[in-house]
Formats: sequence, structure tokens, C-alpha cells
Amino acid sequence: MAISISVGLLLLILAAVLLRNGGMKVSHAVVCGLLGFYLAGTSVAPTIHDGLTATADIVSGIRP
Repeated sequence: MAISISVGLLLLILAAVLLRNGGMKVSHAVVCGLLGFYLAGTSVAPTIHDGLTATADIVSGIRP
């Protein structure tokens, strides 16, 4: 368990650093993709899915 949390935290930090540096390069996209696939396989995946669904519902309910 400690190893998987460490890998997730490392990927999250690496993705944040790469995105803050400016332009999105292929290596940045690969790191962000790996982070997404890693998070999809963890126990927080349902929470992330529910949060994104709720956000999409709120945004789709906004009328201009």
C-alpha cells in the first residue's frame, strides 16, 4: 500500500511540475496519462468519477 501511494504522489507531483513549466510536450502528456491510468486503478476512482459527474451536472445546468 505504501508503495502505491508513493508512486501516485510522485506522478502527481511530476505532472504538476511539468504543467507549470509551460508548453505541453509529449513527455508531459505521457506523465499525465500515466497518472490518469494509475488513479483509475485505485480506490479513489469512484470519488473522482462522482466529483467530475457532479461538476459536469452543475456546468450543464448553467444557462447563459
